[in-house]
Amino acid sequence: MTGTFHQNSRKEGDSQKDPQLVDKVMQDLDANKDNEVDFNEFVVMVAALMVAYNDYFVEQLKKKGKQK
Repeated sequence: MTGTFHQNSRKEGDSQKDPQLVDKVMQDLDANKDNEVDFNEFVVMVAALMVAYNDYFVEQLKKKGKQK
């Protein structure tokens, strides 16, 4: 995870499709408001995504079990 973060956190210009959305996401992730998303802020986002996906998949499995 650390390698992926460092590989993708380099400053390489603006290649995003929706700069306003990217700016909003980055602002939300930047907890200490230093205009950068550091590794700790990145890990918090990854953990939150993992919890959200887990909750979603658990719910889907419950629904699938009821259909049998």
